[in-house]
Amino acid sequence: MTTPQPRDGERDPSTRVYTPDFLTELFRNPLDPGYGDAAARRATGSVSRVRQVLGRPVSLVVLALIGFLFAVAYRETVAEEPSRATARAGLVAEIKGREAETDRLTERAEQLREEVGRQRDAALSGSQASRLRTLEAGTGLARVRGDGVVVRLADAAADQDGVTGGNAGPSRVLYSDLQKVANALWAAGAEAVAVNGQRLTATSTIRSAGEAILVDYRPVTGPYEVQAIGPGSMRDRFDESRAAALMREVARTTGLSFGVKRVEDLTLPAAPQPRLRYAEPSVSPSARPSRSGGAGSSSPGSSGPGGSSSPSGGGR
Repeated sequence: MTTPQPRDGERDPSTRVYTPDFLTELFRNPLDPGYGDAAARRATGSVSRVRQVLGRPVSLVVLALIGFLFAVAYRETVAEEPSRATARAGLVAEIKGREAETDRLTERAEQLREEVGRQRDAALSGSQASRLRTLEAGTGLARVRGDGVVVRLADAAADQDGVTGGNAGPSRVLYSDLQKVANALWAAGAEAVAVNGQRLTATSTIRSAGEAILVDYRPVTGPYEVQAIGPGSMRDRFDESRAAALMREVARTTGLSFGVKRVEDLTLPAAPQPRLRYAEPSVSPSARPSRSGGAGSSSPGSSGPGGSSSPSGGGR
């Protein structure tokens, strides 16, 4: 029987080189051969006596060095902690000092405002002074007093659903929540609204800066109280509003605290004096080229030759 000869261009099958299947070899022999040899030498006791004698001191030195490094790192951390605590305490004290100074100046401004109001009422007639006080109360520039409603909101203890225990969204009061409540109170007939003692006016803003909530650029912290003075039907109309229904649902699902109650003889402070802005004359119109084509001619009141033309009266 003759062995078949390979055709032209084909290799002899007996000379083929088969590469090992590494994945199959890995599962067949998962242990590296070096570990097996080391285990065999240890079992036969072929480890030299010198290595055993020298290995223990080296291990002790390495452990001592590691312990020393940990001790140095701990000592450095402890040494820096007092300076950090001192710096933080200094910043906290400075912030509290500035807040106390701001409150003092605000109280002084309120006293001066009341004094100015008394002097103004003495100078004006009775009807004019009464009309001015009514306008100030409506615009938030005067302290008001009366029966109203207080809406209280507070953060939840944790970001968990109060029913199922799972995450159900933010469990903190958001600035948009305060916006919804304030707008709903206005819609329910409120005549004056304040958030944590900050009176709201037509130009007031409720916004966020990071995790802080600002009312007219002054930070407010929880629990939040939205106070409103208005008619007796304001409580019922607010309870029927979409904002109240939404906040009740948020409180049920996230654990956030939401409550509404009537309050008698509620007093709301006046808002800070607004920054007055006055009209300013518009910029004089620039030069306009003459239709006759005269060189250098310009209209009266121009800012000079070569200026771009602009319509007069275009300022604010």
